[in-house]
Amino acid sequence: MEMKRINAGKLRAIGYEPRERTLRVELDDGSVIDYSGVGNEVWRRLSTSGAAWSYYRDNIEEEFTSRRGVAQSKKKSNPLEDLFKAPGDDAEP
Repeated sequence: MEMKRINAGKLRAIGYEPRERTLRVELDDGSVIDYSGVGNEVWRRLSTSGAAWSYYRDNIEEEFTSRRGVAQSKKKSNPLEDLFKAPGDDAEP
């Protein structure tokens, strides 16, 4: 799912999967919430709203079934560590 970065209240990113009618929101604390049964019109209004945080709180947060998780940060490669690590030392700590 492609995420759109935003900075609205506690919202940091939003994304939508139309086939599955799933909305994903990422909050400033790193949590991710997936909402099921969200229609395309709700997504359109959220993604184009000038007050996305208010729209989310008023029309999505308590209205749709949700599942909470935690955003996974991608480990960035450090070129110097890659250059100087021992052969076969690909295990993460």
